[in-house]
Amino acid sequence: MMNPSQRFQTAIDRFDAVNLEDPHQETFEGKNIPKELLYAKRMTKWLNRLASDASEALKLAARSQHIARWKIPRSRYPMNRKGYLEWRTTLNRFHAQTAAEILRDVGYAEDTIARVESLLLKKHLKDDPEMQLMEDVVCLVFLESYFTDFSKTIDEEKIIPIIQKTWKKMTPRAHKAALSLHLPPEAKALIEKSLSDHH
Repeated sequence: MMNPSQRFQTAIDRFDAVNLEDPHQETFEGKNIPKELLYAKRMTKWLNRLASDASEALKLAARSQHIARWKIPRSRYPMNRKGYLEWRTTLNRFHAQTAAEILRDVGYAEDTIARVESLLLKKHLKDDPEMQLMEDVVCLVFLESYFTDFSKTIDEEKIIPIIQKTWKKMTPRAHKAALSLHLPPEAKALIEKSLSDHH
C-alpha cells in the first residue's frame, strides 16, 4: 500500500503523463512543452499561491482540470453558443471520468474521487468555497498566461465583456492578485478599461 503522500504524488505523475501526450506544444522559457501539461502546472502554481493549505481533492482537481482536453476538439461541435456549451459540458464530464479512473487506479477512496469529480463537473459553483477557489485559479491562469495572446485575436468590443464576465466570477482576493499581474501594457490597459467601462 502507498502512503498518502506517495499516492498523491503518483496521481499527479499519472495526470502529467497523460498531458505529456498532448500533440499541441507551447513555447515557454525557450522550451517546447505540451500545452495541457503546462496548463496543469500553472493551475497548481496558482492554487498553491492562493491557498497553500488547499484540500487534497482540490489539488487533484486543479491538476486534472484540462486532462487530455485535445481528445475532444471544439471543431466537433457547431460553432455557435449551443455548440460551445455542449462541448464544455462534454469536456467537463470527460475530464472528471479520466481523473476518476486514474485516482481509482492509484488507490484513492471513493469519497475523494467523488469530490474531485464534482469539482471538475463544476457543480454548486455559488455555494461551494472550494469550487470558488478553483474558479479563481482558472481565471488567474487565463489572465496571466493566455489573455495577452487571446486579446490579439478578438476585437476590443468583444473582449471587454469577456473580461467583465471573468471578473464577476472571481473573489476580491483573486481581483487583487489579478491587478498585480505583470502583463504587457496593452493587455493591462484592456483590463483597466473593462473595469471602468460598466455600460
